[in-house]
Amino acid sequence: MGVIAVLGAGVMGETIVSGLLRAGRQPADLILSERREERAAELRERYGIDVVGNGEATRKAGTVLLVVKPQDMVDLLEEIAPFVDSSTLVVSLAAGITTAILEEGLPPGTAVIRVMANTPALVDEGMFAISRGSHCDEAHLVETEALLSATGKVIRVPEKQQDAVTAISGSGPAYIFFVVEAMIEAGVHLGLPRATAAELVVQTFVGSAKMIATTGEHPTVLRERVTSPGGTTAAAIRSLEDHKVRAAFLSAIEAARNRSRDLAG
Repeated sequence: MGVIAVLGAGVMGETIVSGLLRAGRQPADLILSERREERAAELRERYGIDVVGNGEATRKAGTVLLVVKPQDMVDLLEEIAPFVDSSTLVVSLAAGITTAILEEGLPPGTAVIRVMANTPALVDEGMFAISRGSHCDEAHLVETEALLSATGKVIRVPEKQQDAVTAISGSGPAYIFFVVEAMIEAGVHLGLPRATAAELVVQTFVGSAKMIATTGEHPTVLRERVTSPGGTTAAAIRSLEDHKVRAAFLSAIEAARNRSRDLAG
């Protein structure tokens, strides 16, 4: 696999580096790029890895992860293109940047992979969806899966599904946080101290997510087990249905999908 370069030392870039180190990668096998010297010095001290410019990092690496904002991607590709050779694998985590855009900005034949990530990678529970470019083979996909699995779960999807992935898992944590926020506020409204309401809601989400992940049962089955006929949960679900919460989620996720398409365009 050789040296891995992570271009972009923001939150996600640092998350990937720290996850790779925890997974057993050696500091000598990793390079970060960061323009601000103060930030570069901080990262060198924290992780013991080399922090250099984009071009130098690309020249030294066999695998290059692009972890920059979408609006910065075209300029970055132009900067690193002279340092990319036929053996370089380029992996982009920038939302909305297609493999066609990546291939257009890099030397002909470059192997590229597009990734949609999400923020739970910060706690090693990320969700990564990867799509291959036209010059990418099975070995490239396996290598990318090995890299990203240090901080979460990885699945392969056709690139045409990436806008839907963005709407579901890329933006998804915000929907969960929104519901958690609403439930905490409801607890306060009902007379609970805010700290108590927060603890109740957060652990309920953690436990419920674990039940879905470990039991293999459909969420509908799990929900029905909590919903006794004529009980408190049935009353709550009836109210949610009356307010068309299910339809609102569908509309919201469609809006996110459409916006992802717009950004890609």
